[in-house]
Amino acid sequence: MPRVKVTRNYQVTIPAEVRNELGIREGDYLEVYVSEEGHIVMKKVRRARKTLRSGRKLTIEEIDEVIERGRRETF
Repeated sequence: MPRVKVTRNYQVTIPAEVRNELGIREGDYLEVYVSEEGHIVMKKVRRARKTLRSGRKLTIEEIDEVIERGRRETF
């Protein structure tokens, strides 16, 4: 079982084998809570809103559509 060290800023690095097994990538979100047994639990969560990564320049219409979709999801 891999061990991690808590930094002075209370950060930890998730070991590569754990990241790979769970499919955790940069930018992902994790839910963190304490179990009834007193263990720290991290759970990968799916975002309701997807990140836009097109790899190309977007048109004004495409940007407006993404903004409007975000507004609808917020209310």
